[in-house]
Amino acid sequence: MRGLALLSLAIAFEVAATLSLKASAEASRSWTAALPAFAGYAVAFVCLARSLETLPVGIAYAIWAGVGTAGVAMLAMWIFGETPPPVAWLGVALVVVGVTVLCASLPSH
Repeated sequence: MRGLALLSLAIAFEVAATLSLKASAEASRSWTAALPAFAGYAVAFVCLARSLETLPVGIAYAIWAGVGTAGVAMLAMWIFGETPPPVAWLGVALVVVGVTVLCASLPSH
């Protein structure tokens, strides 16, 4: 369970860092505005690395990338008003289904 908790933290920090990159791109002083993104990515990678002590790297990375991708897509729509085409949401749905299958394949400790 510790591995999944750390993986969840890694995903949360990676999503927050990616969204803060978008916000920093729109800021007048983008270098200083990008600092939260750098910090978020650093924490995300540390949490991901620690999660790999108990989780298989292939499955953990696929979950991290998939949930991060879906999370950024959904939150960008809400926060920044981005409106992807409907077919893009089919892709997000497929990612969510894939991550669900991957999570189900993890051994329970």
